[in-house]
Parts: sequence; structure tokens; C-alpha cells
Amino acid sequence: MALSGSGLFTPAQSITNEELVASFNEFVRRHNAAHAQAIETGTMQPLSPSSTEFVMKASGIGNRYVLDKAGILDPDIMCPRLPERGNDQISILAEMAVAAARDALKAADRKPDDIDGVLVAASNMQRAYPAMAIEVQEALGIEGFAFDMNVACSSATFGLQAAADMVAAGNARAILVCNPEVCSGHLNFRDRDSHFIFGDVATAFVVERADKTDGANAWEIISTKLKTKFSNNIRNNFGFLNRTAPEGIGKPDKLFVQEGRKVFKEVVPMVAEMLVAHLAENGVAASDLKRLWLHQANINMNDLIARKVLGRDPMPGEAPNILAEYANTSSAGSVIAFHKYSEDLKAGDTGLLCSFGAGYSAGSVILKKLH
Repeated sequence: MALSGSGLFTPAQSITNEELVASFNEFVRRHNAAHAQAIETGTMQPLSPSSTEFVMKASGIGNRYVLDKAGILDPDIMCPRLPERGNDQISILAEMAVAAARDALKAADRKPDDIDGVLVAASNMQRAYPAMAIEVQEALGIEGFAFDMNVACSSATFGLQAAADMVAAGNARAILVCNPEVCSGHLNFRDRDSHFIFGDVATAFVVERADKTDGANAWEIISTKLKTKFSNNIRNNFGFLNRTAPEGIGKPDKLFVQEGRKVFKEVVPMVAEMLVAHLAENGVAASDLKRLWLHQANINMNDLIARKVLGRDPMPGEAPNILAEYANTSSAGSVIAFHKYSEDLKAGDTGLLCSFGAGYSAGSVILKKLH
């Protein structure tokens, strides 16, 4: 099996740390002023301002692309404003996925007629049904089947294994996997510890038989490995049952929440051990790896995982990081890193694609360049 081409859609609007922090600090100023008496009497704790230095040190993030900048930066709103579209219009997630998919199809030298299945694998689905994948399938004119799947930040690697397995079983000649992520829609921009984390983006890639691929940047899928372990440390309680418990509507837990320190402490060893074991199972030495395309969650996590896998500090460009430009883009992050930093490698070079996140979940894919 092979990953024969990848694609990327990047929104036109972006927000720098300076802009985001200025908006957050104005919200803090207004909040503390409105509750000055309660703060003075000690019945309420004041909110603390943020800083660009804090954001960069905590995450390595310097910028993020978003679908709506104005709503996010408005201290009265602090949320993207994305008007509903009519049922006869393409939905936002499908539109993003289609843009990335066209890019991936071109890279793989494939037409819609060559694809038999579409997977939309992402952290947050626009609606329960009909599936975004079927909408993407319709927009591209693809025959066959389509469905959505959600494994949070690991959705892309889980989708890759599912696609590879279906192609290997003869259920499809080729499958298109799309990862549209409007992370700004579930981010609490009033939370100092997380308001800077996410950005919006969409990625896509084509999976097909290695002996059938024509893509100039095609990679053989040597092996895949998936792992999950239940944890509440990254959670989002938004869902269709919220209306049945109106007392909880609009509460912070209906957006992204995490226990960052616990996540760091628990996920890093889990992922590092999984990657080391996966390489050993396939007889791949760390010294054989030319590149690591890791999930783009946090620069400190990425650097530590790369160090544990390689047994040394990664050399510049060996574990490329796109956080400074894109921020955390959930399932799309490792695919962005692959898309931007894979074409320079040579035929026969080996790389490791990895994602990890809520669940906990983690996916590992060993790739070898074909051409």
C-alpha cells in the first residue's frame, strides 16, 4: 500500500500571537474592571493577563490560520462567526476538505474516477448526518462509498490505516482521506491556558496499491500501528444530548478542555514507547529514519518524543515543526508536516508519521519513499 499524494488547504486569514494576546488582555481588563468590588473583597479572583512570551514558551506557537479573524479578536465575541449555510450549499468542512482533496489528487496524479472511497477523518464533525464524507464524494464526483470517522487528533493516522486495510482487502482501488479542522470553533478564547493552541486548516491524502501509484512523492506504507487508552484529561462534552440537560448548555466543558500538565506527563512516554516498539517490530533502527513527521501539538512534547525515539537530539529539519506558523491543527498537523517536508527525500528513504491526542489515542505509520 502507498500514500501516493497529499494536499493542503490553508485559510486566507491569520492571527499572530501579538494580536491574540492583545484581544485576550483587553477581555481580562474589562472582566476585572466589571468585577472590581468582588475582587477587592476577595470573593472573586482576578483574571491574569497573557503574554506572547508565555505563549511561545508554553507551545512554540507564533501564528495560526483561521476562517474568521474578526470574531475571534473582538473582546465582546471571542469566537469565530461563520454564518449557517442553506442545505443546498456545500458545508464549511466539506468545502475545506474538497480544496485539500483536489490538491492531493493532483499530487497523486489521480482523477475522481480513480477513487472508490472517501473518508473524512477529523476531530469535530459539522453535523451528525449526512456524513461530510458523502458530501465531499458528491462534490468531487466520486463513485463508491464514503463515511466519517473521529479519533480526535489521531484521526488522520487511524484513517490512513483504515484506508490501507480496505485497499489491501480489495474493497477499493484507491481511497481519499480528508482531515478538515475548524479548531477555532471549539476553542475557548477566554481561557488563558489554551486560547492560543489551535488553528484552522484541512489536509488530504490518497491511499492506493504501491504497484499502481504514479505520484512523484509516493510513499510505501511499510506498517501501521494504533493505540488507545481512555483518559478524561482532554475532553469536549458538546453533543446532541446537551439539550436534554439545559443547565449545562454554554458551560466551559462544552468546548475544548484539558489538563495540560497531566497530558504531557502521560502522553509523551506512551507515544515514545509505542513508536520505539513499532520500529523494533519492523526491524527499523532509529538511525534508519530520515524524518519524523509528528503530531503538531506542542513543541516541548514533540522535541521530547523525537529525542526518545532517536536516542539523541533531533538535527535541524529531522523532526520538522510547523507550530510556529499553523499552531495545533488537530488531526491535520502531522500531515501538514509531511506535506511540506517530504519531497526533498530520496527513493528508499524511511520516515515515521505519527499522531496522538485525546482518547488517549496514538497512530504510527512507517513510510518508505518509492520514487
